[in-house]
Amino acid sequence: MKKFTLLLFLLNVTFLFAQKEISGAVKDNAGAGLPGVNIIEKGTNNGVSTDMDGAYKIKVKEGATLVFSYVGFNKVEKAATSSTIDVILAEEGGQALDEIVVTGTRTAPRTNTTSALPIDVLSSKDMMSTGQATFDKALQYRIPSFNTVNTPVNDATSLLDPYEIRNMGPSRTLILINGKRKNLSALVYVQTSPGRGETGADISAIPTDAIERVEILRDGASAQYGSDAIAGVMNIILKKNTSGGSVTLRTGVTGEGDGETYGLSINNGTTVGDKGFVNYTIDFSKTEMSNRPGKVDAAGEFNYWGGTTAGVNTMTDIQNFLSRHPDAGNINGAPETAAAKFLVNGGKDLSENAQLYYNAAYVYKKVNSFANYRTPYWRTATDFPYLPSLYGDGSLASYQGYVPTFEGELNDYNATIGYKFNKDGWNGDASITTGGNQQNYTVSNSHNRSQDANGDFIYASDPTFYSGPLRFNPGGVGFTHYVGNIDISKQVFDNFSIAFGSEFRTEIFEVRAGEEASYVGLGADSYQGNMPENSGKFNRYNIGFYASASLDITKDWLAEGTIRYEDYSDFGSKAVWKLSSRYKFADDKVTLRGSASTGFRAPTLHQIYTQKVQSSFGGGGIQLEGIINNVSSAARQNGVENLKAESSTNYTIGIGVKPSRNFSATLDYYNISVKDRIVLGDKITYSPGNIQSWFTNAIDTKTSGLDLVANYRNIELGSGKLTVNLSGNYTLENKLDGPVRNIASVEAVNQSVFGATQEALLLTSRPKFKYIIGGDYEIDKFSFSLNNTVFGPAKFKNADLYDKALTVEFLTKMVTDLGVSYKATEKVTLNLNVNNLFNVLPEWKLKSDGSAGAEAILNNPATLKNQINDLTFNGRYSQMTYDGSHFSQLGTMFNLSLNYKF
Repeated sequence: MKKFTLLLFLLNVTFLFAQKEISGAVKDNAGAGLPGVNIIEKGTNNGVSTDMDGAYKIKVKEGATLVFSYVGFNKVEKAATSSTIDVILAEEGGQALDEIVVTGTRTAPRTNTTSALPIDVLSSKDMMSTGQATFDKALQYRIPSFNTVNTPVNDATSLLDPYEIRNMGPSRTLILINGKRKNLSALVYVQTSPGRGETGADISAIPTDAIERVEILRDGASAQYGSDAIAGVMNIILKKNTSGGSVTLRTGVTGEGDGETYGLSINNGTTVGDKGFVNYTIDFSKTEMSNRPGKVDAAGEFNYWGGTTAGVNTMTDIQNFLSRHPDAGNINGAPETAAAKFLVNGGKDLSENAQLYYNAAYVYKKVNSFANYRTPYWRTATDFPYLPSLYGDGSLASYQGYVPTFEGELNDYNATIGYKFNKDGWNGDASITTGGNQQNYTVSNSHNRSQDANGDFIYASDPTFYSGPLRFNPGGVGFTHYVGNIDISKQVFDNFSIAFGSEFRTEIFEVRAGEEASYVGLGADSYQGNMPENSGKFNRYNIGFYASASLDITKDWLAEGTIRYEDYSDFGSKAVWKLSSRYKFADDKVTLRGSASTGFRAPTLHQIYTQKVQSSFGGGGIQLEGIINNVSSAARQNGVENLKAESSTNYTIGIGVKPSRNFSATLDYYNISVKDRIVLGDKITYSPGNIQSWFTNAIDTKTSGLDLVANYRNIELGSGKLTVNLSGNYTLENKLDGPVRNIASVEAVNQSVFGATQEALLLTSRPKFKYIIGGDYEIDKFSFSLNNTVFGPAKFKNADLYDKALTVEFLTKMVTDLGVSYKATEKVTLNLNVNNLFNVLPEWKLKSDGSAGAEAILNNPATLKNQINDLTFNGRYSQMTYDGSHFSQLGTMFNLSLNYKF
């Protein structure tokens, strides 16, 4: 018996010493860790799965073989001959079929076809193939529910364009970088254009070459991520690869021969020690000015600027000037822009169960744009006798007007450092994030035309001698935040996981005063400076807590739930929740999914504290108006209430089908109700010279629509393979939900803070629908892409419409983009993109509601001409009107790039 016991003991010892521990990481071709990869000891049931970073650890017998398998990727087998085995899995057919997404859930990640929420995943290749110069414009031509466009009247807006998802404005999409909150821009849009009254993160500042993929959650997610996520979340995942770097040279030009672009970007990575990595991107670019002025109408100018029948500024004077300058000297289109972008992303394994990670970015932008040209019959030598000496040789005949310039400088930065760990099945993530956006402005080629109470020029010792500055510093704005996150999760059972965490955030908004000459009196002509009394630093903090759970009720039925509580120092607290579910059937070929949630958006510090004087169209010319903030004495006197948080209710329901390995399609319906929506209200004229507007929770809105995404891959065509893509967004309704809530002082002057113009900008100025249909074909060393983007109709109710029964409607148009890529060698690739191949431009028409008054205007050439002059500033903005359009007015663009891989 003792011999038998000794034999068993020796066999057990032999078996234990015959086992070995293998660890490593599983990544895709881009160097990204793949979570959820199955790793099996071949011929046994012994197996594990990779964690969220693609790491694994397994004990196997000597001489074993490991099998690595993952849906959508080719299976790999590796002999267990080393204690560390790292694996790169290649996508089946060279394309991703199912991608693990980390956005939209706080518990275990899912693939984008098995998640309970609609999520778009775009690779860096998808974005590069658009040929667009910036990240935001690439999304415009890849995501149907995403819209952005250059504004006609730029000023500070030239630094970054407003964007939105599902017609919800830039403030209601939360931007994340590697899962951490990106800072907002310091700019609040105050022009009469889409995005008015809101701000968003500067996503155009992110270098496209630094991005591995983008995950866009098209669903309300305030419960998971906090404020700003009413429309959805965009999570930008940065590259991690430590080899396969590249350098790219870019150049381009518009079909009109202007707007030349030049660019150089480098992306590369390296290991740091035994267990660390760093990936970096450097990007320099320069874009010259593009100009698309219209032909200015002399009769319109005569009426607008009060032309005379004798002396100066007669019709003859105006016609003579326009004969030399048919566009009245105006410069509209896209401004000259230079940018330098730097980004790093790295990490280091501190132990088998702990990792340090970090990323940081810095972006510098310089923009040169122009105000409207001041013609000699607008800023006249009669009214300002010193102008001929400033903008001429002193003689009246030499004075031909002038054009003020607007120069903007932007510095945008963000950085995160964090620590991840795994202990006894608990996953932890603690991080600190900072970010900021600083903007400084300069106005040149201008003057301060102010007069004192006696009618004397304050910057002229006599009417013909101006002693003031021509170059002004009107100040600037800044925004900074500091964010701390703690996130804990655990797979409690095979089918049940939990997560909980907290976020602390402090924000600082700064308005920097301009020099005195920029704001005193009328201020710098074209852009008035920030007054000291309207300037300062303003801050707040908030803390939030969340808890989440995910349950696989069966292998086909998933249910998830999240609750969140936020407390803000300046307006109070908010509690929100979210429930979502997914059910698969027909052997996983069909998926039903849906969610219901409540959400919120805190008023930004910009909206609470912005107070300024600005120039705008109206009253038969350019006039000054004031934006008062909600905590000012003027607001109290007018009865303006303090801002409170928006609240929302969000419902989605969708279906996904995947009948074969190469075909998949999803269709999702969404319904978003927003209560106490914050808007920058209409201008209220209390008395001549007393024109004010302010931010207010004056309306409720309801938005609903459909999102479609379908693709068919690996279609055999000759000796090559074709992929066909179809995606679309259709807005079913985007409307007010109840009456506008006006305060007593506004009703007393028989006006409204939310009139027809604001309603159109907010609810109908984006395309009614947008479809993208195209294909990608690969054969030998060539790749071809052809995409058609259909922009549906958009409607504006411009402020200068004679009759409120008239509407400006931009017609449905299709923009075609062609891309050709040639892989000359394994290291060299040449790419040619022709965007807007057929030079399709926005086209608008005046539409009537059928009333007699509206029809009379449209049927009378004289009144119709007057109406069009008002909408286009007498033809200066003939292509877009001065309130914008639904896509770019620049026409065809040619872009060429050369990529060299290290």
